[in-house]
Amino acid sequence: MSDPAARVRIFDTSLRDGEQSPGCSMTAPQKLRFAHALAELGVDYIEAGFPASSAADMEAVRAIAREVRGAAVATLARCHPGDIDACARALEGAAHPRIHVFISTSPLHREHKLGLDRAQVLERAVAAVELARRYVDDVEFSAEDALRTEPEYLAEVCSAAVAAGARTLNIPDTVGYTTPSEIRALFEYLRANVRDAERAVFSAHCHNDLGLAVANSLAAIEGGARQVECTINGIGERAGNCALEELVMALRVRGEYYRAHTRIDARRLVPTSRLLSRITGMAVQRNKAVVGQNAFAHESGIHQHGMLKHRGTYEIMRPEDVGWAQSQMVMGRHSGRAALNDRLQALGFNLDEAQLNAVFAGFKALAEKKREVFDADLEALVLGSDARATRGWRLARLHVSTGAAEDSLPTASVKLVEPEGATVSEAAVGDGPVHALFAALARATGLGLEIDSYQVSSVTTGDDAQGQAQVIARVDGAELTGSGTSTDILEASALAWLDVANRVLRLRQAPPRREALRA
Repeated sequence: MSDPAARVRIFDTSLRDGEQSPGCSMTAPQKLRFAHALAELGVDYIEAGFPASSAADMEAVRAIAREVRGAAVATLARCHPGDIDACARALEGAAHPRIHVFISTSPLHREHKLGLDRAQVLERAVAAVELARRYVDDVEFSAEDALRTEPEYLAEVCSAAVAAGARTLNIPDTVGYTTPSEIRALFEYLRANVRDAERAVFSAHCHNDLGLAVANSLAAIEGGARQVECTINGIGERAGNCALEELVMALRVRGEYYRAHTRIDARRLVPTSRLLSRITGMAVQRNKAVVGQNAFAHESGIHQHGMLKHRGTYEIMRPEDVGWAQSQMVMGRHSGRAALNDRLQALGFNLDEAQLNAVFAGFKALAEKKREVFDADLEALVLGSDARATRGWRLARLHVSTGAAEDSLPTASVKLVEPEGATVSEAAVGDGPVHALFAALARATGLGLEIDSYQVSSVTTGDDAQGQAQVIARVDGAELTGSGTSTDILEASALAWLDVANRVLRLRQAPPRREALRA
């Protein structure tokens, strides 16, 4: 694993290929913020954009090139002099600039997209690499739609690109068409047939149209690729790109098999994923590998019982190693007695056998009615119907103004019943009604929550549908989740925020918890 040849360079294209996907557009300040996060994550290359495509992309790339350090900054260009000149201007000030030129090489693209023959494509590729080399030492060449290109012609184009000065040869599966065995064989073929192949790093860029982007990228590594182009959360054109977090953790967990590694700080995977979701508004599916909300969550009683004995029974990674606070035991109708008792102990309740049996019966009845049973529900089962009144903050009244009128700001006022029974009222302004509401709640409780995620969804149908709000926040280094339900989504949002606040209150009052999961 210490062999330098076994290190795989991570070329992140979230800000270029990823941003091109519908719904993922970012402003220049947002791209700069995310580029800093990628550098902190430890990526080797940040493909910051396509400067010739728009003034906004030019502005964003320029800012990233000037400010971001710790990762090389790359820009994309077609094999057109104007594109390459734009890249050079955008990269002024970059500590380690790279110009990435591409041209289609497959018969389908040559005929229908470019209207060029083999010789013309090769000529343009060489001219582009040579022009880019006048500006920077580090030039990458991509043969678009490489996996549907004749292998001998692909080797010829790559050989010419190396001779012209390209340091990296990218072999994209542009339409997500290939399979692991095919792409591995292609990389082995190219490494054996490209002239002076040892002078270049071979790179894979796989799309996920058939759900094989990560598998194909790993197979390319087996075939000799030492750079992989990928994105956070797998965002990208159509079905997306190879997901960076999945590739990195596959190499880490199966290190003895792949005998390759990256320099990614895996503990920053979840924070970086969350940041991208907040910037783009594109939520990560719950069952997404590594960074999905369910990736380390367990509801089945059999699985929960195994996890309580030894985490290795049902987890091949430690959640802490990728940025999660801990594994989650989701309480639902599949949960068993052992998991319920463990959760109750975490909440500060130590019940005898008879008490646990009574609470478990109530829990099972409630779990048949609700998708998930939350901590407040468990407290109510243990303490009775007055649990919320005696154990935390309650919402007595709220008023929210959207600020839609001219010269007005979003405002919110709240009245809360304190845990001791007294009332407190506060108000605040914000960038939007929810922001103002959360600010008012923070002032009323004296508790500042670092919100990682906020989502609202419908849990029933019809005009009087109930909305469920979920808030995920970090407090005292721990990640806590709160939920609230109401026909008024602002009220549901307030209840979800207070659910987190009350969890903080309980955790700070509870005695130290025993370690539930064995390593």
